[in-house]
Amino acid sequence: MASCIAIIEDERDIHQLLAHYLEREGYRLAHAYDGETGLALVKRIRPDLVLLDLMLPAVDGLEVCRRIRSDPQVSGIPILMLTAKAAETDKVVGLELGADDYVTKPFSPRELVARVKALLRRTARYPGAPGALLRHGSVTLDPERHEVREGDRVVELTAKEFALLEYLMRNAGRVLSRDALLNHVWGYDYFGTTRTVDVHVNHLRKKIPSLAQAIVTVKQVGYKLQEEAGP
Repeated sequence: MASCIAIIEDERDIHQLLAHYLEREGYRLAHAYDGETGLALVKRIRPDLVLLDLMLPAVDGLEVCRRIRSDPQVSGIPILMLTAKAAETDKVVGLELGADDYVTKPFSPRELVARVKALLRRTARYPGAPGALLRHGSVTLDPERHEVREGDRVVELTAKEFALLEYLMRNAGRVLSRDALLNHVWGYDYFGTTRTVDVHVNHLRKKIPSLAQAIVTVKQVGYKLQEEAGP
């Protein structure tokens, strides 16, 4: 079945433009024109992805993003934020609140569709062998179930946080540049900046305290997940 995308955008012309290009790609769509309605829509239908405008009536996009990420039932849904604000701080705030990606208006429909496809690819379950768990200390990542545990605690991660952690764990001990992380986790068609990587690494450190020191910043290069010490 085709992926379902919820469009939460109050500008009718942009909303119709988004719908036109996404329907042409075969996606199923659900529509909301304000933040309150959008929140209710996401909780009701649990779409595969949310296209979320920043400037919305009633409840703005940042608050919608925050509430989605704080609700365990829908917190893992990827969010692509649409914003007319070009300032770096506005983009970072969206990422800090849990948005997986952003597009600044005016945008190219082809670019937006490419980003949607990249996000949906990254949220698909990893096609490895069943039970092929990744472990680092008390942290266990299950690609098949798309689940991360720290000890007995289930850690709620966004799609991008999960993909980033998986890549770090599969490459433990290797120094990974920010550009390499962008290309692998966000896809070759991602148009953002390396600041995106820094924000998501900080999220992982906060959500998984036992990895806070293990995910090492390599100055002027990127990051690496330290290998576990031998017996």
